[in-house]
Amino acid sequence: MNAQETQPMVRTVASTQSEMTEIILPNDTNTLGNLLGGRLMHFIDLTGAMAAYRHARTHVVTASMDHIDFIQPVRLGDLVTLKSSVNRAFARSMEVGVKVWAENTRTGAVTHVASAYLVFVATDEHGRLQTVPQIKPETADELRRYDDALRRREHRERENARRKEAKLAAARKDGGKAKP
Repeated sequence: MNAQETQPMVRTVASTQSEMTEIILPNDTNTLGNLLGGRLMHFIDLTGAMAAYRHARTHVVTASMDHIDFIQPVRLGDLVTLKSSVNRAFARSMEVGVKVWAENTRTGAVTHVASAYLVFVATDEHGRLQTVPQIKPETADELRRYDDALRRREHRERENARRKEAKLAAARKDGGKAKP
């Protein structure tokens, strides 16, 4: 019996929740003293991966960062707290939501500064896709995020099909010279 066979086939959203806090130092900022967007995206990816690992209990890789909103700047010296959880699990992938707050260390004021959705795919140590447990939303907010995740997935699938068709059309127009 492998490790995955001993894992439960349904997990709660609460069991996936992860949290990370970082202090923003000079190397994290731009010339205006604001946190670099790419650095925040790195923090988001790490926190999202923690939730995905807790759910899948196997290796996970980032498949996409579906959406990110930078709402407010984060300043040098702020504490940044990121919270993540799995919104929905599909056969081999999971959508994870990450919400980010900044705390001014002098005043204690906490501000919502960013939100993001990421998709992670479960793999084994050889990169082969793995099945993930289902997720059980328990609160009204978790159920809303669960339903919204399906809509985002459907949108991603439509967009991927549109892009694929556009590439094929360009290749036909170009006499097969364009990259498929």
